[in-house]
Amino acid sequence: MTAAETIDIDENARGAGPFLVTNKLILSIAIPMTLGFLTTPLLGLVDTAVVGRLGQATLLAGLAIGAILFDLIFTTFNFLRASTTGLVAQAFGRGDRAEEQAVFWRSLVIALVCGTVALLVSPMLLSVGLWLLAPGPDVAEVTRTYFLWRILSSPFALANYAILGFVLGRGQGTTGLLLQTLINGINIVLSIYLGLYLGWGVMGVALATVTGETIGALAGFAIVYARFDRSLSMPWREVFSMARLKPLFGLNRDIMIRSFVLLAAFTLMTRIGTSFGPVTLAANAVLMAIFLVAGYYLDGLANAAEQLTGRAIGARFRPAFDRALRMTGIWSLVLAAVTTVAFLLFGNRLIDTLTTAADVRAVAYAYMPWAAITAVTGALAFLMDGVFIGATWSRDMRNMMLLAFAGYVATLAVLVPLFGNHGLWAGLNLFLLFRGLFLLVLVPRRARTSFAS
Repeated sequence: MTAAETIDIDENARGAGPFLVTNKLILSIAIPMTLGFLTTPLLGLVDTAVVGRLGQATLLAGLAIGAILFDLIFTTFNFLRASTTGLVAQAFGRGDRAEEQAVFWRSLVIALVCGTVALLVSPMLLSVGLWLLAPGPDVAEVTRTYFLWRILSSPFALANYAILGFVLGRGQGTTGLLLQTLINGINIVLSIYLGLYLGWGVMGVALATVTGETIGALAGFAIVYARFDRSLSMPWREVFSMARLKPLFGLNRDIMIRSFVLLAAFTLMTRIGTSFGPVTLAANAVLMAIFLVAGYYLDGLANAAEQLTGRAIGARFRPAFDRALRMTGIWSLVLAAVTTVAFLLFGNRLIDTLTTAADVRAVAYAYMPWAAITAVTGALAFLMDGVFIGATWSRDMRNMMLLAFAGYVATLAVLVPLFGNHGLWAGLNLFLLFRGLFLLVLVPRRARTSFAS
């Protein structure tokens, strides 16, 4: 180990220069963010349970379609979070506080503009979404109610992406946990109160989301802005100059395409699932909620990889990059295996808490093993996403996602006609494997280029 690698971590708290990657450093980011992100699928489980307790598969299917529509709208804009994290992490590694703050302002303004536009064109988005997913009339009516209330949260929801991206870029996992817990905690409590106690059903679940996102955005902005060093503020014309916006727009474009393709994959799964009837569609919605638990669980480690690899590139310190990649990889695979075993052992009990509909339960039991192994098949994909976001290798992310999606479509074309819903879930697991492996093979070459003197 070189002298630079043995520098005490506390001396590197400001971020600039060489630093040592340890389990303590990884977990200081990963554990808070894992806990914070787990509140998101927990929210999904609560929403599913609230509507599922009403005992009608149509309501549950309508909520599932509505959730997919918002994934298409909001998760497509996940570039706001990802690009902010990567750029702030690299500025953090260089010790450039002024650029960290400038990146935040650019991302926040873009988020508010995009959220407002989404709100203004929401009737068109709803019409296109219902045409794309083609639910039955009863399911479509439930989706319409959910959508028209929840869309009110769009400016605040996207602002939260920019705020969280800034926090993660600086490795402030505890602050990220606080914000995620605040947003989703308010949402969970109000979903139960409005949806079940007041009997507002799907509308109550949607209003709970609006309230949580709004309060979270206001609190997050207050926390971030209070920590800014006003003496380092750039003039506004420099913050938003085309020379500085151009790299951000290029990065956002690539990540947006990648995110849209990812959502297209999940939308395709839902679209195919509708052909199996409302009961199977509802069962798949329950299992996708379980898949998201594994995904958000692993996202904490992916966030650690984002911050540490981005910081290493900003500091131009290859040993930290290699060590972060190796150590986060080990943690991801171990935790993925543990998660899969837990789902195999207790998954059916979890299904029972999510829906009281006996027919939905029976179908979900049959496909539970497919949902359980997504943690293992997706571990490398989540980790590689973190590495490529932190390194801002966005073009490679975009291209490999397109290649993986092509493989996904091909496998569905073969497996679904042969095995029905089993083939659909097998295709999802293969898609996750494709994503991770395709990115992994590019890492050595891209790292050599990034750290070339």
